[in-house]
Amino acid sequence: MTLTTFAELGLAEPILKALAEAKHETPTPIQSQAIPHVLSGKDLIGIAQTGTGKTAAFALPILHHIATDRRRPERRAARVLVLSPTRELSGQILESFRIYGRHVRPTTALAIGGVPLGRQARSLMAGVDVLVATPGRLADLVENNAVRLDQVEMFVLDEADQMLDMGFIHAIRAIVARLPAKRRNLFFSATMPKEIEKLAGQLLTDPVRVAVTPVAKTADKIEQKVIFTDRNGKPGLLADLLSDPAIDRVLVFSRTKHGADRVVKGLSVAGIPAEAIHGNKSQPQRERALAAFRDGRARVLVATDIAARGIDVPGVSHVVNYDLPNVPESYVHRIGRTARAGRDGIAISFCDNDERAFLRDIERLIKIQIPAEDRRTDRRGGEPAEAGDARGPRREGPRRFGNGPRTPRPQGERSGERQDRGGERHPDRRAEPRADQPRAERHARPEGHGRSEHGRAEHPRGERSGGEFAGMRFMKPRGERPAGSEGPRREQGARRPAR
Repeated sequence: MTLTTFAELGLAEPILKALAEAKHETPTPIQSQAIPHVLSGKDLIGIAQTGTGKTAAFALPILHHIATDRRRPERRAARVLVLSPTRELSGQILESFRIYGRHVRPTTALAIGGVPLGRQARSLMAGVDVLVATPGRLADLVENNAVRLDQVEMFVLDEADQMLDMGFIHAIRAIVARLPAKRRNLFFSATMPKEIEKLAGQLLTDPVRVAVTPVAKTADKIEQKVIFTDRNGKPGLLADLLSDPAIDRVLVFSRTKHGADRVVKGLSVAGIPAEAIHGNKSQPQRERALAAFRDGRARVLVATDIAARGIDVPGVSHVVNYDLPNVPESYVHRIGRTARAGRDGIAISFCDNDERAFLRDIERLIKIQIPAEDRRTDRRGGEPAEAGDARGPRREGPRRFGNGPRTPRPQGERSGERQDRGGERHPDRRAEPRADQPRAERHARPEGHGRSEHGRAEHPRGERSGGEFAGMRFMKPRGERPAGSEGPRREQGARRPAR
């Protein structure tokens, strides 16, 4: 039986009052299916994407538990622990507890990176009802004896599959080892990979499984489109697209942190103000960028995938994939930032020659062929490329490696050079350096190469890991260092050179 009102779910009166004030009248499918099981004391596995209302699916029954079982938490302890993968998502979860619990008034704390550890330790000193944390910062607090986990009554693991992608699985196991044996567990994930399935089997007791909106399905109200373009044509194409005043609030996704900064800089040159949010930004910078996007001061927010599941901003009219994601599930999460709360939305993806395989993987996952427009230009004349399916023939069978046919060199590329993804030529690693060329110039890092959001190397698929300078350390001569620069660190154990 489908429950059509929150009152039918059996929630406490203070929670129903807060829901009415927030104008939430009808539970979403994940809420109507999950909340009764949690209220009955069951462990739960919830399969649901962001945007389906899953935060309320665990926040509401937790608040009901706190409202009906009032007790003072012990010092430095938490009654409820919620783990989430990103700072932004953690902040939004805590805000949901405060909105829905305004008449329950639970004590809460947030433990995330980018904020002084001492301030968070002080907020936990008297104990709290609800602690929302990222795994890394929680581990720091535990190590410094700032929080105890032996009094946790309910444990929530949110976005479990993204935790796995970000390498948090070992930290989660270490945290769970400190939890009491008698507790209730709620796992939420957009997908259920084998590692998470295994973890759930070890930690949950006879769980109820609730699944809504499979990950391969995109929202019906999202109009999707792909534009084939050259890599060098992306900046102008984006500026042209965003010059349309009908685009009210747009979220642009870049694959890398440095790429996001370059997009913002390019838009600024075109007279289009934009903000960026990624892992290299400090917490105050990220909060200011999100606040400007939410209140309309910034019409464009450029983000990496750290924001794909961590940003919930109402009124996003367009999502632009400046770079296609190399993980097809990320496409679904990205475009799910628009068409929320019953609204329509538009998702536009740019696709260059190097991203064709990514597009095929995405279309295979969502089981549709995305309508396409070809904006590629001929290198010689600047005219649109020949008509036809720019996707090219679909690859059949396994990819060839080793002794397969050699890939022809792109037109206009000279021997001893290669062309990177940004279209900028730089010497090939096989080319012989000039004898009079300084070593620092011979091995200079190409602009834009760096680290990805979670520490992985930012290089195209197929390019050698580490780029031109893998394993090398460079030190500029003293006379060339800019004033105030820190210079490279000495390796541990290295002796200071004699003066």
